[in-house]
Amino acid sequence: IHGCYDDLVLLLEKLGYKNENGYWIHPEGRKPVFLGDLVDRGPDSPGVLKLIMPMVKAGLAWCVPGNHDDKLKRWLTGKQVHVRHGLEATVAQLAGESDAFRKEIVDFVDGLISHYVFDDGKLVVAHAGLKESMQGRGSGAVREFCLYGETTGETDEFGLPIRYNWAAEYKGKAMVVYGHTPVPEPQWLNNTIDIDTGCVFGGRLTALRYPEKELVSVPAAKVYSEPIRPLAPAPVTLTLQQQQDDVLDIADFTGKQIIPTRLHHNISIREEQAITALEVMSRFAVDPRWLIYLPPTMSPCETSPLPDYLEYPTEAFEYFKKAGVQKLICEKKHMGSRAIVIVGRNAGVIEKAFGIPSGTIGVIYTRTGRSFFNDPLTEQALLQRINAALELDGFYEKFNTDWICLDTELMPWSSKAQALLQNQYGAVGAVATASMHAAIDTLQYAASRVDVTELYNRYQHKQQDVADFISAYRQYCWPVEKLEDYTIAPFHILATEGNTYFDKDHGWHMDTIAAFCAKDPAILLVTDYLTVDTENENSIQQATDWWLSYTAAGGEGMVVKPWSFIASNAKGLIQPAVKVRGREYLRIIYGPEYTMPENLNRLKNRGLNGKRSLALREFALGVEGLERFQEKMPLRLIHQCVFGVLALESEPVDPRL
Repeated sequence: IHGCYDDLVLLLEKLGYKNENGYWIHPEGRKPVFLGDLVDRGPDSPGVLKLIMPMVKAGLAWCVPGNHDDKLKRWLTGKQVHVRHGLEATVAQLAGESDAFRKEIVDFVDGLISHYVFDDGKLVVAHAGLKESMQGRGSGAVREFCLYGETTGETDEFGLPIRYNWAAEYKGKAMVVYGHTPVPEPQWLNNTIDIDTGCVFGGRLTALRYPEKELVSVPAAKVYSEPIRPLAPAPVTLTLQQQQDDVLDIADFTGKQIIPTRLHHNISIREEQAITALEVMSRFAVDPRWLIYLPPTMSPCETSPLPDYLEYPTEAFEYFKKAGVQKLICEKKHMGSRAIVIVGRNAGVIEKAFGIPSGTIGVIYTRTGRSFFNDPLTEQALLQRINAALELDGFYEKFNTDWICLDTELMPWSSKAQALLQNQYGAVGAVATASMHAAIDTLQYAASRVDVTELYNRYQHKQQDVADFISAYRQYCWPVEKLEDYTIAPFHILATEGNTYFDKDHGWHMDTIAAFCAKDPAILLVTDYLTVDTENENSIQQATDWWLSYTAAGGEGMVVKPWSFIASNAKGLIQPAVKVRGREYLRIIYGPEYTMPENLNRLKNRGLNGKRSLALREFALGVEGLERFQEKMPLRLIHQCVFGVLALESEPVDPRL
C-alpha cells in the first residue's frame, strides 16, 4: 500500500466494503488480509495505519508485516536505520502525530506475526512469500524470509538486493500470496502469486479474492514516487508459468504417485505403472503442454442372460436404475478412433493459451497422447475446417473464447488402425477364408464315401462366421484420398478459455455440438441420440429397438450415460458411461466363432469389477486435469493427472472389455 490511502479506500469500495463508523465492513462477512508495507513513499502513511490498525485489533482484518513497516518500527524505537527508500516521507508525515500514536504503531507492528496459514493449510500469506518448509513455523529465519525473501547477498546496478526466485522452485500444496517486489501484472507461478503492482510508482493497487482467485485492482491516482528500478514491461507472449513449464522434471513422475481428485479421493499410481507411462510419454507423446486431458476407458454392460447375446441394452439400463439414475442418454457409438481435438482461431491464440509457439492452430491426439496424424499438413487442414465451422456458428463469440477442446471419434477406423487391420483382422480373415474353403472342399469330396453331414454343416456354419467377421470390420474401413474422406464426430465440449463443461448435461453438449457441425456436414458428423426413462418400460423398449435396428444395419452399438455429465449416489461416483456393443461388431473383438454356444457361455463368465474401477479412476483424473489447467496450475500438476490415466492403462484388465 505504501501510504496510498486514497487508492486503498477506492479498492476497498470496489471490493464491496462499506465504511461503518471507521471500520470497513463487507456485507458478506469477508475480511481483508493486508500484505504489509503499509508505509513509506506514499502521501499518507499515517492515514493508512489509522485505517488498518483498528480493523486488525477489532478482528475485522489480518495483517502481516512488511520490511518497510519493520524498518519504521526500528526507527521509532531509536534504532540506527538509514532514513531513505521512502522512510523519509513517513518520518515527515508523522511529525505532527502524537507520541501515543507513535507507540501504537510500534506495538502494532511488533505484534504482527510473520505469516498466516488459512483454510486448513490451503492458503499462505506472507509479505515476501514463503517456501513450503517454512510454512506454519516460527523462527528468526522464517520471519527474515517473510520480510525480505531470499537474497544472494549481492546488489544489482540500482543498488538493490538481488533475490532468488523462490517461487520458480516452489512445489508446495498451499497457495502462496505475497508482494514485496513490484510487478507490472500479477501472474501465477507454481501456485504462488505476487500481487504488488506498484501503486506508489504509478501502477495499480491490487487485491486477490479468495477462494475465487479473482484479481481486483484500481489504478494509482498518480505517480507518488519514482522507482529506483524501473518496472519491467509485462510479457507479451508466454506467462511466467508457461516459461517455467518449458521442461518437466522427471523426478516428479517416477516412483509411487498419490493423486488427489475432486471426484474420487486419492488415486494411487504404482511405481511400475509410472515407469511404463514414462516410456510412452517420453518417446511417443505430443508436446506435454498440449496434453490437458486424456479420455477414460469405458466399461461394457453386464453380460446378457439371453442365449444369443453377450451384451444387450437391458443390463445397461438396469445398472443405472439400481444406481438411482432415472434419466439416461443413449448415443450411437461410432467405430472410429478416439481423438482429442484442440483448435484455436489462430497460432497466436494457441501460443497464449498453451504456451506453445508452434505456429499451428491446434492439435489432434489419440487417447494415449500420441499425435493422431503422421502428416501435420492433414492435421492442420482438418483443424482449419473445424475452426471455420466454429466461426460460422459464432461459437467463439457465444462462449467468449478463442479456442476449444473437444472429445471426438475420428473415422474411418482404418485411418489409424491400418497396421492392426493388415496384421490381425485382415490376416485372420484371409487365412480363415482359405482354410474354410479347403476344409469344405475336402468334406464334399469325402461325402461320397462316408457320412460327414454333421461335420459339413458345422464347417459351413464356421465359414459363415468368417464371412460375418470380415463383413464386420470391412464396413469401418474406407480409402482416404481427400480431406472429406475423414469424418469427425464430437460428443463432448471439454473446455474453452477459462471454462470446463462438466456441469452441463449431455443433451446440452450434443445440441451445442450439432449447431457447429451443421456448418460443415462434409466432415463433421452429428451423433444421433435418444433419452431413456429407466422407470418407463415403453421408453426402455424404444431404446432397445433403436439399438437392435442400428446394430442389425452394421452399427457398432451405443453408449449409455446418465443425463448429467457427472453422476453419483451415496456410494460414490457412478459409471460415466456404459457401452452396449452389437452382436456382429463383437466378432471383431472376440473372434469369428464367438457366437458358438460353447464360446458364448464361456465369455459370459467375464468379470467387470476391474474394468469399472479403472473407468472411474481414469474419469476422475481426466476431470481433475482439466480443472487444474483452467485454474492455471503448474504443468507438472496438470500432467500428473494425464500421466496417471496413461499409467493406469497398464493394469491387467482384459483389453476386450
